[in-house]
Amino acid sequence: MGALAHKPKLYEQVAERLGDAIAAGTLRPGDRLPSVRQLSLRERVSISTVLQAYLHLESIGLIETRPQSGHYVRRRERPRLAEPQVSRPAASATPVPVTVSALVARVYRSAHEPRLVQLGAAWPAPELLPVKRLHRELNALTREAGDAGIGYDLPPGCLELRQQLARRSLDWGCSLAPEDFVTTCGASEAVHLCLLAVARTGDTIAIESPAYYGTLQAIESLGLRALEIPSSPRHGMEPDALLAALERRRVAAVLVVPSFSNPVGSCMPEEHRKRIVQMLAERDIPLIEDDIYGDLHFGPERPRTCKSFDTTGNVMLCGSFSKTLAPGFRVGYVAPGRFRDRVELLKFSHTVATGTLPQLTIARFLQEGGYDRHLRALRRRLAAQVERMAEAVAEFFPEGTRVARPSGSSLLWVELPPRVDALALHAKALEAGVSIAPGPIFSARPDSYRNFVRLSCGHPWTPRIEGAMSTLGSLARSLA
Repeated sequence: MGALAHKPKLYEQVAERLGDAIAAGTLRPGDRLPSVRQLSLRERVSISTVLQAYLHLESIGLIETRPQSGHYVRRRERPRLAEPQVSRPAASATPVPVTVSALVARVYRSAHEPRLVQLGAAWPAPELLPVKRLHRELNALTREAGDAGIGYDLPPGCLELRQQLARRSLDWGCSLAPEDFVTTCGASEAVHLCLLAVARTGDTIAIESPAYYGTLQAIESLGLRALEIPSSPRHGMEPDALLAALERRRVAAVLVVPSFSNPVGSCMPEEHRKRIVQMLAERDIPLIEDDIYGDLHFGPERPRTCKSFDTTGNVMLCGSFSKTLAPGFRVGYVAPGRFRDRVELLKFSHTVATGTLPQLTIARFLQEGGYDRHLRALRRRLAAQVERMAEAVAEFFPEGTRVARPSGSSLLWVELPPRVDALALHAKALEAGVSIAPGPIFSARPDSYRNFVRLSCGHPWTPRIEGAMSTLGSLARSLA
C-alpha cells in the first residue's frame, strides 16, 4: 500500500485552516488576521504554535507581517497575463498517425525522482486526499470481505460502486441506473475500451487540440489516426470547426474532455455541449466524453455532462476517482450507452476485472458520506494553488508569456515567447531539479506547441515550489 501519508503538525493544521479561509474568500486581501493571543485561544493551541503557523503562511506568500500592526492577508497586484489564442492546428483537416509515445516516455522517466520538484505530473498530492480514512476503510474491508476480497469482480463490476455512481449521476445532470455502468481500471482504460468498441485500425478520431497525451497514446496503440480540432483556451473544442471537419472527413468517433480539459483547463459551455451531442447523433458518430475532472470545478455548480443531453445512447461517459480520491486505486467507470454490451465484453477480454477491494473501498467512502465535503475543501485548495502558480508565472517568466485561466482542475497551460523551445526548457529544467510537461507531447504533430508547457498545481505551495518557479522563469528568460 506504500508509505503512510505525512501527518500534519499542529501548526500546519492551524495554517491549513487559515489558508482554506483565504482560498474561499472568507479572509480577503488586506484583512487583518487575529492577534497571536486571540488565535491561540480560539484554536486552543500555544502561542508558539500560532507563531509557527503565521511564519509558515508568510513563507508561502499568503500573509504579510506589518510592524507594530499585526498580520494581514497579502495583497497581490501582479499583472494578469493574457490567455493563449484559439489553437489552429496545422493542416487540421488532415488526420495523421500518432507517434507520441516515445517522446512521452522520455519526458516521464523523471516522474518518480525525489530530487526533482514535480511540476509536470497531473496528480494531486497525498496531503490533499483523505488517505487515512481510505486506509481505514480498506483495512476493515480486508477483514470483512473474506474470499470475495481476492476473487475476480467480473464485468460489469462492483454492484455497490455502480449503485453509488448511479446516485451521483444526478449531480452530472443524468439519471443513470447501476446497470448502465461498467467499472474499469481508471479513466484511461474506460477511454481505451470506448475506442476499441467504436473504431477499427486506420479509422480517424476527432480530438481537441492540444489533447491529453494519454489520449494520443491510446489512439496510437490502436493504430488510429488523430484529427485535431481548433479549440479555445476558455471554451474548448469549437463546434463550428468540428462541423466543418465532419463535412470533409469520415470520423469514427469524437473524443473530448468538456470539463477542464487536460492540458488547457477549458470548460465547454452548456450550449456547445448540447449542440455537439445533437450534431453527432444526427450523423451516428459516437461521442466519447472524458469527465475525469468534472468534480473539480471552482465555480458554485458542477458543469452538466454531455451525457445529460444524450437521448440516443450515443454518448460514452468515462470517469474515475484518480484525481479526487486515490490515484493508485485505479478505480474508474464508463457509462457506454448503446455500446454497453460491446464494452463489457471488451473489458473482460482486456483486463478481466477491476480490483475488488479498491472498488469496495471507494463505494463505502461514497455511501458513508463526506465525499462532497472533501470535494469542497479540495476545490478550495486547488483553486488557491492554481492562482498562486499563475501569479508566479506572471512574476518570474519572460515578457510575452501567456497563461490559460482554468475554472477547474489543477493544471496551468503556459504559452512562452516564440523563441523558447519547450523541449530545450524541459532538458535544462531537469538539470536544475525541476520536472515539467513540454507542449509537444500534447499533439499528434511533434512540431506543435513547441513554446508551450503544462504545469501541475496539485501540490500545496511551498518555498521549494516558489524556488522552482523562479528557476524555471530564469531558464525561460535565458532561452528567450
